[in-house]
Amino acid sequence: MTPDQRNRLRSIDMGFLAGYVDTLGFVALFGLFTAHVTGNFVLIGVALADASKASILLKFLAFPAFIAGIAMARLLILASERRQWPALTLALLLQVVLLAGFMLAGMAAAPMGESASPLAMAAGLSGTAAMGAHSASSRLLLAQLAPTSMMTGNVTQLVIDSIDVLRGAGDAATSARCGKFFWPLLAFAIGAIAAAFAYMAFGFIALLVPIAILCAEVALPEPGKEAA
Repeated sequence: MTPDQRNRLRSIDMGFLAGYVDTLGFVALFGLFTAHVTGNFVLIGVALADASKASILLKFLAFPAFIAGIAMARLLILASERRQWPALTLALLLQVVLLAGFMLAGMAAAPMGESASPLAMAAGLSGTAAMGAHSASSRLLLAQLAPTSMMTGNVTQLVIDSIDVLRGAGDAATSARCGKFFWPLLAFAIGAIAAAFAYMAFGFIALLVPIAILCAEVALPEPGKEAA
């Protein structure tokens, strides 16, 4: 597998994972966004305006949980770089641990009531922290890839480049960039659809899918060490 092929595979894996976890959290936990964490502000606004909506405490706590996930990933990566540990492998394993916490707490909290129980909140915050770690790890260690958890910018860049290609103003780099942004976007959409069906069929055990993806990613070489 060439470095370009490996990067494409990673971007597909990570895009699918982000769409999957974000949708599963939304479906299972009262509309909680775990990857698109700023979307919770919209839901908080709706809940504040309409007292009949579900409790907003979980959505308020999601933002500090996301920040905590970013901080954990950043500190782990810094420590890994100082000690020459495999930074990406450890960052992926951090996400595995947090997603496992999401899954186990969610299973313990099931069936969900009309409001978030302490276990349901623990599940949601663990999932949000996992996606904070995912976002930080992608930015710090996989900067050669398109963003895999926030798709708005990817859609914007893909449309801009596609228009340039269609009007004959694009070069080889423009065409390559189209592929770079297209694959994680498609994977995110497929992951979102898959998660909705998987949760309806299997409940929180469906989180084994992104955990398995992360474990498979651990087997790939660290960036810059492909030839080793």
